[in-house]
Amino acid sequence: MSAAKRAPRVVAELGRPETAEETRSRLAENSRTYRARKTVNNLVLSLLVTVGAVIVIVLLVPRSEAPLDRPVDFATVAAQVQTGIDEPLLVPDLPADWRANAAQWRLGGSDKIPSWYIGLLTPANEFIALTQGLGANPSWVAAQLENAPATDTVTIDDVTWDVYRNTAPENDRGNFDYALVTEAGTSAYLLVGTAPEAEFAELAGVLAGQISANTNTNTNGGQ
Repeated sequence: MSAAKRAPRVVAELGRPETAEETRSRLAENSRTYRARKTVNNLVLSLLVTVGAVIVIVLLVPRSEAPLDRPVDFATVAAQVQTGIDEPLLVPDLPADWRANAAQWRLGGSDKIPSWYIGLLTPANEFIALTQGLGANPSWVAAQLENAPATDTVTIDDVTWDVYRNTAPENDRGNFDYALVTEAGTSAYLLVGTAPEAEFAELAGVLAGQISANTNTNTNGGQ
């Protein structure tokens, strides 16, 4: 005895059994809805897995508790570098509330001009880079100052400095708003940064004695 055929599904809205075409449309829509729901669920699951992996990585990676502007003992670094260099390196006795956050001996690139660098944070929370280029030439100095021309001179504690002002749009200046440059011995000394001019003058005054001593040492034949 053959099984009785299943009665067609009655569509409540129509008050009659659905047609074969309506059945195919309903089944196709149900299949599409199922696939869409499954895709969303998979995306949510993938996102949760990714977030979990990121959290694990963050927890596992060691992090330094030291602040980014932690003080740097530039005097110790200078003493280590000085042992192989004849030209005396600047080691400023910083005023109160000044601090260094970097100290580096740079070997130089294609210009082969080595330099001593100290990054300084001022009481106004601005920045001044102190760079001493040994055997520096005008081309090297111009490159450090983005080829800006000197606009003036100023004498601070018997040391005469060339004054540079960056005339580029403010957003394009980086850490160079103002600069002071002088020479002594075989070195060029550059103060470049964003600090107020008064703080540049204060730092230049601190450096004046060492710069003048370098001039006198070389003038006297290195004695």
